[in-house]
Amino acid sequence: MGLSKIKHVRAYTVRGGGADYHDQGEGHWIDNHIATPMSRYPEYRQSRQSFGINVLGTLVVEIEAEDGTIGFAVTTGGEPACYIVEKHLARFLEGRSPTEYEKIWDQMYFSTQYYGRKGLVVNALSGVDLALWDLLGKLRGEPVYHMLGGAVRDELQFYATGARPDIAKELGFIGGKMPLHHGPAEGVEGLKKNIAELADMRAKCGPDFWLMWDCWMALDVDYATRLAIAAHEHGLKWIEEAISPDDYWGYAELKRNVPNGMLVTTGEHEATRWGFRMLLEMDCCDIIQPDVGWCGGVTELLKISALADARGKMVVPHGSSVYSYHFVITRHNSPFAEYLMMHPGPTEVVPMFHPQLIGEPVPQNGRLRASALDNPGFGVELNRELDMHRPYTH
Repeated sequence: MGLSKIKHVRAYTVRGGGADYHDQGEGHWIDNHIATPMSRYPEYRQSRQSFGINVLGTLVVEIEAEDGTIGFAVTTGGEPACYIVEKHLARFLEGRSPTEYEKIWDQMYFSTQYYGRKGLVVNALSGVDLALWDLLGKLRGEPVYHMLGGAVRDELQFYATGARPDIAKELGFIGGKMPLHHGPAEGVEGLKKNIAELADMRAKCGPDFWLMWDCWMALDVDYATRLAIAAHEHGLKWIEEAISPDDYWGYAELKRNVPNGMLVTTGEHEATRWGFRMLLEMDCCDIIQPDVGWCGGVTELLKISALADARGKMVVPHGSSVYSYHFVITRHNSPFAEYLMMHPGPTEVVPMFHPQLIGEPVPQNGRLRASALDNPGFGVELNRELDMHRPYTH
């Protein structure tokens, strides 16, 4: 007998942290004068929320099988993505077997290609794909990582993203990635402040701890080059997403410009095998960093990873909690994972997608055993006490 077929697809939105991790209250490190493409405008420099980084909120996708089993996933996209899921994408799932994820993905992508291809539409598609994998795992009684080929190592090791790499080192992480606080509009003084912050963290963390910079698309090639050269004496491991994700030519130039031994990384805001093919074939970076909730889901991430593997490039997904952990544990070219420090300080290890996920595993001493992922599907449950809103039906 085949698995139970899909009966219903539902899409909800919810506010406050979780998958839309920028949707935080005041005083959180993630919204404190961080360089962005909008930093050229003084009125949008202090807070990323001021220009609307958190306007969408979280998208929750539920896929219910005929036997009552429910798979779900969370990503960003909010109410606009709910419309896409309910009014467009649901037709490709209901009445179908969840084992048909390849055909379902293909139909979702090419039916929306005329208004999609990247961004919001692929975020919505990714949420559906992740919920489909969660449902498939629950119906089979298997964790997703078993369905992806099984673990290639006994545990995951993590670097931490946050404003306190020195605390991350104390907590057992292999490295710390800092937000870049000052962009080109703040001139030479801003660049000096960036370097001073890096030098201070190097002094606190010692010579062997990884230090990286997340530049969040804020720079141009000239500024990024000068920043990388100035940072080299302080042992910067990599410079991440320094320029616009559409500027493949700029990334190729930056990769040629940075000092020997420094890595260029990007891909958090890239999508699908075709976008990552551009990054890889144009030699734009050393590590690609797809977000499984934004790039096309697990189904597409497998294709992206294969492209990178054939070129000897590492795939280190953008931090997306269990959705990336189940993938990373199965891939030789994904030797470590990102953990977003969502504590406001950040001085503690807390669940990354709180309060939306129940049972979300967190690293201990910078590590996570593969066995922590052994529950069916992605191994987490949806917090039903949240104020979820279903704005559309079909």
